[in-house]
Amino acid sequence: MRKKLFALQVSVFLLFIALWKLVIIIFKFPEFILPSPEAVFLEWILELKDGMLLKHTWVTLYETLTGFAIGALLGLIPGYFVAKSRTAEQTLSPYLVAAQTAPKIALAPLIVIWFGFGALSKIVIVALIVFFPILVNTIVGIRSIDKNLIDLMKILKASRLQVFTKVELPSSLPVLFAGFKTGITLAVIGAVVGEFVGANAGLGYLTIYAAGLMDTPKVFAAILQLTLLGILLYLAIDFIESIAIPWHREK
Repeated sequence: MRKKLFALQVSVFLLFIALWKLVIIIFKFPEFILPSPEAVFLEWILELKDGMLLKHTWVTLYETLTGFAIGALLGLIPGYFVAKSRTAEQTLSPYLVAAQTAPKIALAPLIVIWFGFGALSKIVIVALIVFFPILVNTIVGIRSIDKNLIDLMKILKASRLQVFTKVELPSSLPVLFAGFKTGITLAVIGAVVGEFVGANAGLGYLTIYAAGLMDTPKVFAAILQLTLLGILLYLAIDFIESIAIPWHREK
């Protein structure tokens, strides 16, 4: 089954490349408009060899992971208390929704002005983008726990910590990991948005720099690297999930 799925995925990828090449041949696009797949791949290899692409990748990776960790922590803690308290939910919900509906892209220039052109402003943007999905999934995860399990722990006179570690945390992990998967992909987007607005390093910066030079193959190479980075981070979360909650994956 896995071999058939892999073969299907490869076939879809090859079909995409073939269509890309066919579009260039039919419409005769020049390279600065739409480069060929082989030109993009060659540029990607050259950028990897001279170390420039990896340098910018590490910057974006650092911003993404740091911002994701901070945003996840900020989402988990209040999310737990909001899920446990209707009063907290009714009090904080308007402000949480307002924080989410505020367009992060519109706030990005202000954040860059406040925190500078370095990594800190990108980390803040990533944390803001990641915060709400993790918060919502935390609330849903805690509230989806079987009430009978909680009642059983109370009958057994379990402590608050025991209820959390034995019931609440394991039961909510599937929903939490769904939020982590969403959050890590949004984290990459947040880092790139911040680099678009103002930066001196990172894959987003490299994309804008190459676009300014009309170096379209380099733009595509940076986008390819961003795509690979997002996929690898998503797979990393998926791998951690398979270790943390193997019973859920089997189910």
